[in-house]
Amino acid sequence: MAHAAPPVRTAARPARTPDIFSAQTHRIARWAVPVALGLVYGYWVAANNRDGGPITGWNVLLGFVSAIMFAVLWRGVMALAPRMMRELHAVLWAVFSGCAFGFLIAQTYASLLQSVWLGLVIGATTFAVLFYRYYTHEDAEGHRIR
Repeated sequence: MAHAAPPVRTAARPARTPDIFSAQTHRIARWAVPVALGLVYGYWVAANNRDGGPITGWNVLLGFVSAIMFAVLWRGVMALAPRMMRELHAVLWAVFSGCAFGFLIAQTYASLLQSVWLGLVIGATTFAVLFYRYYTHEDAEGHRIR
């Protein structure tokens, strides 16, 4: 018994998913995301440093300084990392995440070796995941596939 051949699809699929946000929304998010993540990180640092004790002025100052530094460094990594090769791109994010996590652990009054060890583990894991992602999303010349 003969069957009909499946129809040949000639319509090209769109290269990217449609962008549903406007350019203004992307501009706002470029600054709002680091600020929001910085505030969460600063609160977390202050809470770890406080260790269940009373909230003091120095504790609040530590939280705000940590939040500002996290947001500034996040924004710097976001601006600098895409211009690098995939290896350095992954290393930059790994160093940032490892240092941020290590500092967070250090505020819990854990030993220095424990905070360094956990920071290295988080950094190495971040490097492995991001290197794999960047490696699989670039062509042979290192250009990002969009």
